[in-house]
Amino acid sequence: MKRITYIRKIPIMKLIFGLALLIFSIILLKEDIKSLILCGIAVYFLLTEGTEFDFENDRYRPIKSILGINLGTWKPLPKIEYISVFRTNETTTVRARSAETNVTNEIIKLNLFYNTNRKIEAYSTKDIEDAFKKAHELAPLFNVDILDATERESKWL
Repeated sequence: MKRITYIRKIPIMKLIFGLALLIFSIILLKEDIKSLILCGIAVYFLLTEGTEFDFENDRYRPIKSILGINLGTWKPLPKIEYISVFRTNETTTVRARSAETNVTNEIIKLNLFYNTNRKIEAYSTKDIEDAFKKAHELAPLFNVDILDATERESKWL
């Protein structure tokens, strides 16, 4: 078979800011070693998460990805029982000098369940159609059903 990689998309403004900061910090690196701090901040802006599946070797890995470089430890792929697509909230804390606020966004997650209640977080997105597209890609590979838990009443697809 093949490898499938699902990586969460970086918002365009965050990507532009991260790339600009990375280029700026590399230019400043010639003059001051303290620009490594800026480089670290740029990496933080460009860092994203995801999951990679290797069906030839029956393994998967949660990954951290930066500019196409994927890092993570391979784990054996368990026998998947079903795929669940559901809505949840993601809260991010934004801090400024003397103020702090929590920003909550609704996201759609795709989890692979095994051993009755164990899960692998395979994908997350803000687009429900994208989540179901990925679920329909994975379902035949694992030969499992999809549980639509995005509404109050869950239903099998």
